[in-house]
Order: sequence, then C-alpha cells, then structure tokens
Amino acid sequence: MSTAAVNESGTADAQPKVQRQVLVALSGLLIALFVATLSSTVVSTALPKMIGALHGSPTQYTWIVTATLLTTTATTPIWGKLADLFNKKTLVQIAVVVFVLGSVAAGVSQSAGQLIAARALQGVGVGGVQALVQIAIAAMIPPRERGRYSGYLSSVTALSTIGGPLLGGFIVDTSWMGWRWCFLISLPVALGALVLLQRTLRLPVVRRDNVKIDYLGATLITSGVSVLLIWISFVDSSFAWGSWQTAAMVGAALVLLSVAMWVETRAVEPIVPLHIIKQRTTVLAILGSLASGTAMFAASVYLSQYFQTSRGYTATEAGLLTIPMMGGILVSSILAGRLLSQTGKLKPFVVVGSVLLTAGFAGLGTIDHRTSLVFMSVAMLCIGAGVGMTTQNFVLVVQNSVPLKDIGTASTTVTFFRSLGGTFGVTVLGAVLARQVTNGIEQDHETAAVAYGDATGTIFLIGAGVAALGIVAAVLLKPVTLRTSLDKSEPTSATAAETADGAPDPDRTAAAPEPDGLGPAPDGARPDQNR
Repeated sequence: MSTAAVNESGTADAQPKVQRQVLVALSGLLIALFVATLSSTVVSTALPKMIGALHGSPTQYTWIVTATLLTTTATTPIWGKLADLFNKKTLVQIAVVVFVLGSVAAGVSQSAGQLIAARALQGVGVGGVQALVQIAIAAMIPPRERGRYSGYLSSVTALSTIGGPLLGGFIVDTSWMGWRWCFLISLPVALGALVLLQRTLRLPVVRRDNVKIDYLGATLITSGVSVLLIWISFVDSSFAWGSWQTAAMVGAALVLLSVAMWVETRAVEPIVPLHIIKQRTTVLAILGSLASGTAMFAASVYLSQYFQTSRGYTATEAGLLTIPMMGGILVSSILAGRLLSQTGKLKPFVVVGSVLLTAGFAGLGTIDHRTSLVFMSVAMLCIGAGVGMTTQNFVLVVQNSVPLKDIGTASTTVTFFRSLGGTFGVTVLGAVLARQVTNGIEQDHETAAVAYGDATGTIFLIGAGVAALGIVAAVLLKPVTLRTSLDKSEPTSATAAETADGAPDPDRTAAAPEPDGLGPAPDGARPDQNR
C-alpha cells in the first residue's frame, strides 16, 4: 500500500479509505514513538530509587535525565539530514535498534555511571525516532491535513507521558520487579514496532548522488553544547563561578560554537542550514520551541520529584498527581489538530497555547511545601494544554514553508533547538534547585522536605519567564494558511518561503502518487521505494 501522500485525491467517498490506509501505515511509527517517549517519562518517578540503589550523587541524578536529552539533541539534526538523503524507513528501523540496545544496557547497569552511559546511547535512538516520525508524516501528508494526524501523534505522546510515570511508579513500588524493568519492559514493544514498520510503512525516497554529511559541524556543535552542560552541572558545587575552570569551560564552549558556525557557512550539506534558519518563520519557531522545550522537560522532571521528596507521596501516587497536565496535552492536541485541519489557520493555536503555558508555570511559581493540590492541578492543566497546542505546531509552521526535499532538515532544526532548550532547562534549573535546597537547609535550618518544596516554586517561576518568550514568538509569527499540497516550489529567495498564505506554486505541486507509491522526483534526483 502506498503512503506517499494524502493529497487532493479522488472523490469524497475515497477519503475514509485513504485515511484508514494512512492510519495503518502510521501504526508502526506511532508505536515506535510511544516506546521512545515512554523511555523518558518512565524514569521520572523511579529516579530517586534508581539513585539510591546505585549509590549515585545528586549530580548523577540530573545527568541520568540530561545524558538522554543531550544525545537526543546532538543527533537530531544528523538524523534529519540523513532522512533527506537516504531511505527513511531503514533509518527509523536503525533508530529503534539503537534504542533497544540502549535500553538493554540501562537495564543491566551496575553503577550510576554505567546507567548514564546507557541512557546516552538510548538518547541516540530516541532522537532518531522522534525526528523521523515527524519527517515520515510530513512526507506522507500535506500540511493542511497534517493537523488531524498530528493529533494522533500528540495523543500517543500524551498516552506515553501519562502512562510513563504511572508505570515507573508501579514498577519501583512492586517488590518482585525493581527499577531495572523500567528499561527492560520496553523491549517487546520496540520489537513489535520493528515488525509493523517492516510490514506497513512504504515511503518514497529521493536519493542524491555525491552526498556529503557535515560530520565536522555535528561534532563541533555537540562538543560545544556538551562543555556548557558539564560546566552548568558542576559550577558552584565543585568549583566557583569565578574560577579558572569556569573561564576555561565557557571559553572553550564559545570557541567551539563559533567555529561550528563558521563551518556551517561553508559546508556543502550543513547540519544546521543557515538559509533555513535566517527565515523569519524559522527563527520565531525556534524561539517558541526553545521556550516550550524548556518548560515541558522541566515540568516532567521536577513535578514528580517535588511530589515525592517534598510531599511524601509514593512514586505511583506522584505519577497519578501529574495526570491533569497529561490530560491537558491529550485533549488540547486532539481538538487543536482537528480545528487546524478545518481552518488551516495556525497562529491562533500557538498564541493561545503559549499564553496557557506561561500562565500554568506562573501558577506553579507560587507553590511551596503546603500548596493546595487543587490549585496545582489547575496550573498543570494549563501547562498541558499549552504544550499540546504549541509543541507540534511550531514544527508544522516551518514544514509548511519549505519544499519536500528539505522537510527532514527543516523539521529537525526546530526539534534540535526544542531539545536543546529542554536539555539546558533541566540542567540549569537543576543547578538552581540544588543551590536553593542547600541554602534552605544550611542557612534557614529547614528540613529537606520543606526546603525542596519551597525551592521548587522558584524554578517554575524561572520557567514562566522562559515560557513567556513563546508568547513573543507566537505573536510575531505572520498569519499563515496551511497548504493543501504535499510539496511546494523551490523558493527563489529567503522571503519566498514565507509567503503570507503559504500557497504552493501550482506548477510544482506534488502530484498524486503512482500505484507503486512514487511521486515525481525533482530534476536530477533518483527516486527509490522503501520496501
């Protein structure tokens, strides 16, 4: 069955059949996304017991999360570039296999250091799955219809996000299982996803001759970001802010990132293409994604920790208490996706979502160790609704502005910065939280539970300030109407990709696929079929 496009195809009677065929094709992708997202959320409620069992430090606690986010962030643009050059189906399967290997390594870890290394490997697979699922959907479905299917995607993400903390809490609270099953339990689901991908997914691929991958740029970007993260994790605990270590690490990071920028301007196939980043739409989408990424990851990590450490709830109970946030993601993503497909108007959803996200974090910024759970539930509901209305739509607005041949690079550029925001958010806010808790215990002579509860409000208040950047980005976005065609013409200039209505050139609009699932290939390109 061909899944090359859900384009302006045939009669109204054929549409339900087409939609069913697309959903069948998406089944393997959605299951792969489910298990990848689950791997991040299942550990949130289980982290305290993992660290206790492995005798880890508070810094290692943060790095169990940060290691995955870091490798996810660093590899995302590489996966995107490969998707523009090679077989997308094979790349998804490779990403799932890497994820499985990382999960096995995490499940058999004997120390916190080994667990961090395994989580880093797991993050490589997660980065591939998360990026390639979005790219595959973009290669199959036009932007106007993509809103409906993005609702399914967001629903799967919400389900895994809701189920992850609950499952993690259940596992660590069940004596005969133990925390290792947080990783091992994903293996049969991942293997099932591989089988479904092989049987149901058919995607056209355009191969380019003499391709060059910007390994130097990817290495420099990864190294620069990694040095900054290491500095943030250890500053003020292992060395002072004004020490030579700070000067060396910050200086090295700035040099590496500056050289990376220089390399990207000269690379034949840059990892982060500057001609896409220079577009107004992409810049604003990146800013919005940075804000939503920071907020989303911070909420998922530190809310569960707050409920367990400060309020004394079990891991399972902590997962249940975050349901309002996950329910907000589920409901808002489905409703926004369907309305978006009907109207084609994107801006109202990202504006409202950004406002809700900021309002929710502002509410959590007032909490302490005795705050009403009802009040917290309302704030979490706002955060969930905001995440559901912004996360996928900031990617969609960029996908709408580029031709199909650049869809992988464009999608992962936005995803890269969203993951980068999440990585920095978790690390920076973790450092702030640790400092606040230490001051509360040593200077104010508070108990650990009280100090932690009071300090958590501070990091969420910082998160509200970051989320407010998303409002700025959403308001400044030009009103766009999502196109109904799969592809669009090559822009003649940077501004041509940002037309007010996003309409494609009718002479270059992708045609309906042939019976073998292949659409017309660009000049000089060689189409192939994923089997």
